[in-house]
Amino acid sequence: MAETLSSALKILIIVTSSGQMGEGGEPTGVWLEELAVPYLHLRDAGFDVTVVSVEGGKLPVDPRSITERGENPEPVERFLDDGQGQQILENSAALSSVNPSEFDAVFFPGGHGTMWDFPADNIGQIVSDFIAADKPVAAVCHGPAALVSATGADGKPIVDGLKVSAFTNSEEEAVGLQDAVPFSLTDRLRELGAQVKTAPDFQPFAVRDGLLITGQNPQSSEKVAELLAATLKN
Repeated sequence: MAETLSSALKILIIVTSSGQMGEGGEPTGVWLEELAVPYLHLRDAGFDVTVVSVEGGKLPVDPRSITERGENPEPVERFLDDGQGQQILENSAALSSVNPSEFDAVFFPGGHGTMWDFPADNIGQIVSDFIAADKPVAAVCHGPAALVSATGADGKPIVDGLKVSAFTNSEEEAVGLQDAVPFSLTDRLRELGAQVKTAPDFQPFAVRDGLLITGQNPQSSEKVAELLAATLKN
């Protein structure tokens, strides 16, 4: 029964198209583990998973998130060997090519690139529409940048009063990029009324509050995917 249910449900994964940190900044993009782990986990669970990027085309992959073949985390190696994974990396569909309302959930992987294109109003509207339609929204690491422009029916920030997690200031400092990002994600979420919940740096942690599921860092990708799958199946 669970397999029949999950196979009928469609999940949209939206990936950043920002390949550098600001104008002339160093290379960035999606953190590959944060795409590979949820994509494979949700697909293996029987969900119909569609991956798009904000602008379409070749995905910018943060060079810090990939190394020599055979030395990456197992899900990343599997994604790189996967025919569909290769197609996504080389020529992703554009967000404009799909109708988000046709999907049952949306997932936002992170990577520093998200800090430039996920706060846009159109991304925020997608988040708002999913929540208004009682559909789950999931994000990991810097993926919660997709939440900062989203509002509820009352006009308040979508995160106001909710428990959320995201890449922390101390983790940003640990990777030496606190001055490269346009704003502190956890500070912004707090300013919007979120109850930011975190674990020790670089430890897996995810939280679900209603329809919103968020994870702290790349290590949290699987936990977020598991919570999203459980939310959809239940």
